[in-house]
Amino acid sequence: MDQILVGIIMGSDSDLKVMQPAADILKEFKIPFELTIVSAHRTPLRMLDYASHAKERGLKVIIAGAGGAAHLPGMVASITTIPVIGVPVKSSNSIDGWDSVLSILQMPNGIPVATVALNAAKNAGILAAEIIGTFDEHVSLVLEKYKQTLQEEVLHKVEKLKTEWPNDFDH
Repeated sequence: MDQILVGIIMGSDSDLKVMQPAADILKEFKIPFELTIVSAHRTPLRMLDYASHAKERGLKVIIAGAGGAAHLPGMVASITTIPVIGVPVKSSNSIDGWDSVLSILQMPNGIPVATVALNAAKNAGILAAEIIGTFDEHVSLVLEKYKQTLQEEVLHKVEKLKTEWPNDFDH
């Protein structure tokens, strides 16, 4: 098996539905990852062990999803020196997700956490791939192809719209 490069962690299995797109995009890009539950509040020693050994295990990026108080990404970032990408999760006890967003976003100077939009685990997976692509040429090429595909999809939609709305807006 290839060396695991990305750790995807979440505070609860109820976050899996939100975090699944990060795993899906890493799978699509063929980037080895692991997926597990690490709760900052319910398993603090597990969190400490996971974060403190992540680098020596070969992880290059950690994607951490959490809802509510959302301490997991920041606490993990305070323990490791590898990049941590926080995914704010709108949980059942959330205040429209803002509590999670602000908890992850408002880290003190010295402990940065890259933060994606609410429930945007796919973007976290893409950002993790971009970080890996800075030192892995194959991943960089896969990302270039992926972004080209996105561009082609939009241009296809432009043409489709032109046929459905001819001469209305030709800009």
